[in-house]
Amino acid sequence: MPPMPLTDAAIRAAKPRAKPFKLSDSGGLYLEIAPSGGKWWRYKYRLAGREKRLSLGTYPDTSLADARDRHAQARKLVAQGIDPSAHRKAEKAANVERVANSFEVVAREWLAVKRHEWTEKQHAKEQARLEKHAFPFIGREPVGSLGVRDIRPLIERPAKAGHLEQAHRLRYQLSRVFQFAVATERAERDPAGDLRAVLPARNKNRHFATITDPTRVGELLRAIDGFTGTFPVACALKLAPLWFCRPGEIRMAEWAHFDLDGSDPVYRVPPAIRKLRKNEKENPNTQPHLIPLATQALAILRELQQLTGRGRYLFPGARDPKRHMSDGTINAAIARIGFKGELVGHGFRHMASTMLNELGYRPEVVERQLSHKVAGVEGVYNKSQLISERKQMMQAWADYLDALKAGPTGKITPIKRRVA
Repeated sequence: MPPMPLTDAAIRAAKPRAKPFKLSDSGGLYLEIAPSGGKWWRYKYRLAGREKRLSLGTYPDTSLADARDRHAQARKLVAQGIDPSAHRKAEKAANVERVANSFEVVAREWLAVKRHEWTEKQHAKEQARLEKHAFPFIGREPVGSLGVRDIRPLIERPAKAGHLEQAHRLRYQLSRVFQFAVATERAERDPAGDLRAVLPARNKNRHFATITDPTRVGELLRAIDGFTGTFPVACALKLAPLWFCRPGEIRMAEWAHFDLDGSDPVYRVPPAIRKLRKNEKENPNTQPHLIPLATQALAILRELQQLTGRGRYLFPGARDPKRHMSDGTINAAIARIGFKGELVGHGFRHMASTMLNELGYRPEVVERQLSHKVAGVEGVYNKSQLISERKQMMQAWADYLDALKAGPTGKITPIKRRVA
């Protein structure tokens, strides 16, 4: 008479013995009980004339019903001549390969390969873009299985939200990850590269919001003088048009980089915070960018020094004085004085460049002060910094802004072109 199928009650009632013993169910399924009290589900089967065993889990984590389901699946494989043990190993290997070749794993490998080419800030931006716009949607998918249908929604999402530049950067970044996957033999093609035509073209004439009308510039300067926020932010606002450097070179400025007491007061902008390639930033031979300090800028700095001069930064963070001002502070202050949409922090550069050229100053002097590289052969051979002319220009520019700020009653002295 065949043994009766197992029941949960019989399993719970079974007590350990001095030696392992079995409680049989049916079709080769049994529960093995060890002297320690552990209970393992086993399936005994024969394939190609050889007797084999397959573990199906432990009780009670694997219930009697679950064990029977796993047993039934394994029996189907045996009936087809497939060894369930070998099949399980193959599935595990396939899963390991699938995880190893997932888009996220490949993308993080690519980020690691490119890291030495980027600054930490750039690496963080590239990583954050993938973590926000790609990994949540395709991160677990095998990179080789992804196609245009999977990628197109990722880049259309920011484009439809009005972030066209972000969409273009994301498409390009995805394309580079797929090219890396192709090069490492984990994908056969780059579907993101096929989507170049999906996005509207970038606006090549896009500029930062700025103001170049002298009357409106005067109104802006008077509004800056009336700013009611914190004193460091007020000083940053006042220095932005005087220096017209990149916003990061203001908010990350350190007192150690200033010479306020010499005959030629200057802000030496270190390579680490300039807009340079990583190898230029790290090259000890890269020179700082010089910003000659007009008397107006010097007066603002001396007053600010009394408040923040004992710390590292001119403009410490509001929450953590050991860190510099956040990158949104200047734009928030501009909005607060009523010029949101008309001007952004970077717009002071465009303002100065446009107006100084219109007022007659030599373009090469303006470009040097903007820390722009001179194109062509001249840029390769002409290493002159034109510092004497730049010093004169910065003082003349500060005087000109004072006159604009004074309004119609102020006397505006045009800046004359300097003859080389």
